Amino acid sequence: QVQLLETGGGSVEAGGSLRLSCTGSGYPGFSRFCMAWFRQSSGEEREVVAAIDSGSTTIYADAVKGRFAISRDNVRKTMSLQMNNLRSDDTAIYYCARAWTGGCGNLGAPAIGYWGQGTQVTVSS
Repeated sequence: QVQLLETGGGSVEAGGSLRLSCTGSGYPGFSRFCMAWFRQSSGEEREVVAAIDSGSTTIYADAVKGRFAISRDNVRKTMSLQMNNLRSDDTAIYYCARAWTGGCGNLGAPAIGYWGQGTQVTVSS
């Protein structure tokens, strides 16, 4: 079955960096799908952080532009999120997600076919 395995969460002080990775397995054609990172903090709705489509075009939430960078390695079937200059409001559970299609437009929950289990990121100020 389809699995998305996240690694790399943890605790860091404000201004620090973390790198999240997601490995996809159980399905063919990793490169054909939009991949994304979502996050959910306590009491808030899940929100998209960054996404990368099948052509490696990227999109970012305004809150993370200039600080986060998403990338993918289709040979290794991995997607990564480099997070720099972290702030306390970046604290959340971060989820890897695979869309149903190659495009990342209108990337709400209905567009997501599969979710990872989530990894906690905690930023202390």
